[in-house]
Amino acid sequence: MSDETAGPADQEHASPPPEPPSPAHAPAAPAPLGVERVPTGDPAVDEKLARLGDADHLPADGHLDVYEDVHRGLRDALTALDVRPGPGQAAPRPGPSPSYDHRS
Repeated sequence: MSDETAGPADQEHASPPPEPPSPAHAPAAPAPLGVERVPTGDPAVDEKLARLGDADHLPADGHLDVYEDVHRGLRDALTALDVRPGPGQAAPRPGPSPSYDHRS
């Protein structure tokens, strides 16, 4: 049988043409999450929390540097609360201690 006389039955057995490769999935552009940051009243803490907004404009692989910087700053702010006052600084006043001895 020649190619000129091939009928529809012969064309059914031919393999279909290959599909074009699908385009690679492009990740979405960075976008703000829209999380509201409420001021705490502590300038050092507010500054670090505002720094979280920098991650809104970075791809995901850049978030880690921002988060580590913010974490380090917040940890330092908490550590500073535990530091004893130096000479000339007033010591924090202790609050009332709970009384556990309620004998009458």
